[in-house]
Amino acid sequence: MAQTTRVLLTDDLDGSEATETITFALDGINYEIDLNAPHAQQLRESVTTYVISARKLSSRRPPTTRRASAQPAADRPDTQQVRDWAKAQGISVSERGRLSNDLIVRFQEANH
Repeated sequence: MAQTTRVLLTDDLDGSEATETITFALDGINYEIDLNAPHAQQLRESVTTYVISARKLSSRRPPTTRRASAQPAADRPDTQQVRDWAKAQGISVSERGRLSNDLIVRFQEANH
C-alpha cells in the first residue's frame, strides 16, 4: 500500500498557509519561521539594508565574542597571592578557577 505524506506550512504571523521556511540568525541565535509569500518578502525587505552592509560568514558556526578582562594581564596580580590573601581575610575562595573581579579589586585596594 502506498502512502502520501503532505506537510502543510502555517504562516507563523497570521495562521494562513505558508509557502516557505526562512532561517536566520541574530546575536548568535538561530531562528526559523514559516511565512507566506508577502510576509517573506516583507522580512527580506526589512533586513536588506543590514544585509547589504554586513559581512557574510563562510562557516555556519556563529561568531564568538570575547569579553576583555577588566584589567590587562600585566596589571592583574598573581592569582595565588590573591587566594592566599583572601584566605587570610577569612574570605572563602576555591583552589582553582577564575577569581572574581571584585575579589581582585579588594586585594589591590588592600595591598597598594
